[in-house]
Amino acid sequence: MTNTFKAFLVTESDSGFDHSIVERKTEELPAGDVVIDVEYSSLNYKDALSASGNRGVTRKYPHVPGIDAAGTVVSSTDSHYKPGDAVIVTGYDLGMNTSGGFAGRIRVPANWVVYRPDNLSAENAMAFGTAGFTAAMSVDTLLQVGISPEQGPVLVTGATGGVGIIAVWLLHNLGFTVVASTGKTGHEELLKAAGASSVVQRETLLENANRPMNKPQWAAAVDTVGGAVLGNLLKSIQYGGSVACCGMVAGNDLNTSVFPFILRGVNLLGVDSVELPLDVKQDIWNMIGKQWLFPNFGEFKQKTTQTIGLEQLPEAIAQVLKGQHTGRYLVKI
Repeated sequence: MTNTFKAFLVTESDSGFDHSIVERKTEELPAGDVVIDVEYSSLNYKDALSASGNRGVTRKYPHVPGIDAAGTVVSSTDSHYKPGDAVIVTGYDLGMNTSGGFAGRIRVPANWVVYRPDNLSAENAMAFGTAGFTAAMSVDTLLQVGISPEQGPVLVTGATGGVGIIAVWLLHNLGFTVVASTGKTGHEELLKAAGASSVVQRETLLENANRPMNKPQWAAAVDTVGGAVLGNLLKSIQYGGSVACCGMVAGNDLNTSVFPFILRGVNLLGVDSVELPLDVKQDIWNMIGKQWLFPNFGEFKQKTTQTIGLEQLPEAIAQVLKGQHTGRYLVKI
């Protein structure tokens, strides 16, 4: 195998944190069981934080971010994987404190690696990435507690983000009436193209915040924003409804009361896509590739996903940090 590969390297200097495309060697990679040639990655908010020097995400620099990677096994000391296997790595410590997917090669523990379903290309796998995987987990969590289309509309908050917009698309294709909420303006057409029946501004969800309970509106919700939105949203869930909570872009505090839970039997369901057991992660990826790669995915991807190379990452990272991007950045290595 070729010993060198390109990588997007973040270094620390007196003036801050700098980005550059460098040539690296396989022996520079951290210890691990499986060496993978990366074909595609994706840009997530956590990657943008790592690339800007956030010590809560990445402790030491120089560092290669990228919490997602899809590619092919080059070598493995673990018998579960062999050269040529098509694989996916998302979550765990990849791209945080372990050299990540913004590079032509990674080396990781075997218990981070899942097989890529046969009909799911590396490109489409990373069009989902951690964001789409989290969306799929959130939707599946609601299905597992019995939420069904005939019960009423499902709300998706933070719907222009990567998790939110894929959740809208998945729910629509599963037959749900989806209402999309966003804090941004001018994206109604995009959200309706993704499958939303209507769009509401985030401020609407904060109305009547002083009331102990509000009129029941939603059979369920996928909440990607947290904070005050989640606290007020719980008051508007129908009897026996559920909220899948998977994000905190609006804050990590939750101010609520017991009323939604003891008066309407509302379920607040936590979703973690990072540290879940590998067999569960494999099951979700299999479901995405074999059941949820709906025929309109190509059209959806074209409207919501922008493909960039390593060279375009600095500009894309800046857009993500400013909250100015919608949908997904797919990174072709």
